[in-house]
Amino acid sequence: MLELEQYAQDIAGIRKSILAAGEALHVDHMKEQIDELTEEMNQPEFWNDTDRSTRVNQKLGHLKNKLEHYQGLLSQADDIDVMMELAREGDDEDMVRETGEALAHLKEQADALELETLMRGDYDDNDAVLSLHAGAGGTEAQDWTQMLYRMYTRYCEQMGFEVKLLDLLDGDEAGIKSVTFEVSGDHAYGYLRGEKGVHRLVRISPFDANARRHTSFSSLDVAPMLEDDGDEIKIDMKDVRVDTYHSSGAGGQNVNKTSSAVRMTHYPTGIVVACQTERDQVQNRATCLKMLKAKLLELKEREKEQQMADIKGEMKKIEWGSQIRSYVFQPYTMVKDHRTGYESGNIDDVMNGHLEGFVTAYLKMQ
Repeated sequence: MLELEQYAQDIAGIRKSILAAGEALHVDHMKEQIDELTEEMNQPEFWNDTDRSTRVNQKLGHLKNKLEHYQGLLSQADDIDVMMELAREGDDEDMVRETGEALAHLKEQADALELETLMRGDYDDNDAVLSLHAGAGGTEAQDWTQMLYRMYTRYCEQMGFEVKLLDLLDGDEAGIKSVTFEVSGDHAYGYLRGEKGVHRLVRISPFDANARRHTSFSSLDVAPMLEDDGDEIKIDMKDVRVDTYHSSGAGGQNVNKTSSAVRMTHYPTGIVVACQTERDQVQNRATCLKMLKAKLLELKEREKEQQMADIKGEMKKIEWGSQIRSYVFQPYTMVKDHRTGYESGNIDDVMNGHLEGFVTAYLKMQ
């Protein structure tokens, strides 16, 4: 059968891609790490340190899942070879169709594994903290910021990431002025780091009685969350002003009557972080400290990049000429990434997770 001949060529290419990804992921070293961590967990005093044991257990689980995923793809490739043999011997059209479906599914998983190999940054495995801020455009920009927040949260859900809202400031009439949220999951920062920048929207404004076209801007900041024992960033609390205030929104009497919300201002850099999601001030303070470390680390990494590229160290304004991507709803429907040249003509795709395409295109440029 002609289909089986084509499938044989396809499975050979996919298997080669999987093996290449395994080499890039250093599977042999991964197995050594698993053995070392397993031996450490077998030590009698290991469980005396709860924080350390939790981190090691999480790292071990992450390595095992990655190794099992790689081995599972190779096993699927072997199964497809068997299916092709059975289809060839029995001249079974149904088996040929099932083989094609299994091959397409394996190809999709192999592409995802290949994308994972591109995440070789120091913090690509870390969780991420994202901050959206409305820019030029008034109420229209605030509505656009809310749309972006919904788009990113839906994308994270599709990727299996956990999203935790940290701070939110509602807009004057509609939308939101700013929002900060934490994204937890495998390679969360690696997948989302390319989204940092200004996003531009062009559409017929629903807030304009004359139905005129408006342009709005919103900025997204992405920073990696550090481990508790990370020594990359040291913070002198003498340089930090800590303010407490009542949390906004629902939450019961404890939230509304106590100053559980925390805001930290870092004097040397002017960075401000806030958290009001927890009912306890101590928990909000700890989360704020992690966010501040993440922001300082992101600033440190940006300074390194700026030194290498010999560019200025100030953030771009959230307005014309600064955007990394334009979402043009009117006069035609198009989304364009200004760094990659990647375009999409389907806005529904964008709002339903087309973001992965942009991330893929961006990462392949690194």
